[in-house]
Amino acid sequence: MHITHRHDWNITPAEAIALQQQMRGELEFHAPLDLSAIKLVAGVDVSVKPNPDGQDWSQAAIAVLSFPDLQPVETVLASMPTPFPYIPGLLSFREGPVLETAFAKLQVTPDVFIFDGMGRAHPRRMGIAAHMGLWLQRPTIGCGKTHLVGKYVDPPQERGAFSELTDRGEVIGVVLRTRAGVKPVYISVGHLADLDTSIQLIMACTPKYRLPEPIRAAHNAAGRFTP
Repeated sequence: MHITHRHDWNITPAEAIALQQQMRGELEFHAPLDLSAIKLVAGVDVSVKPNPDGQDWSQAAIAVLSFPDLQPVETVLASMPTPFPYIPGLLSFREGPVLETAFAKLQVTPDVFIFDGMGRAHPRRMGIAAHMGLWLQRPTIGCGKTHLVGKYVDPPQERGAFSELTDRGEVIGVVLRTRAGVKPVYISVGHLADLDTSIQLIMACTPKYRLPEPIRAAHNAAGRFTP
């Protein structure tokens, strides 16, 4: 599939923060998804492991499933030495290079990408789903497993319940209970989607487990490697 190479990855943390501030104004996060038109949903994840020399290696996986029946269509992998240190809020500069390589291998073009990570639920509103959405120019959604930023109250325990995630007076996502009595996930728009339909899509992709099926498939594929 076509992707737009927006910038060099070999930059300093200070330059990375400035780039996030610059690009955030390009994001579109009020665009409703037409779930009836969605045929392919991709899950995106990156696994990092040290090799015998102590060098971190990253493997990216993109798992494409049909929608709404969630059957596997295509899975692509890419791996490389991890190019950027672990710095909270700058995950996309650690994972972006290997993801760019993986995206270029896709033979199909997903209608929506769900990332294991954040979209607007980020200090500068530029989590991995938002950042890579500008490269993909396709709808992207962040589905994080752990809290990064924002205030919220715990949603009710039933499946489908959610509460708003707010930061500095702005709603940046929701805390969504995908399974009754199980820890929630953190949903935020990346690019070319809106929050209401993103919640609907996540729930439709999460019939049984805590995480959406495309994310589970990508996570399992990304973790199967020896650096």
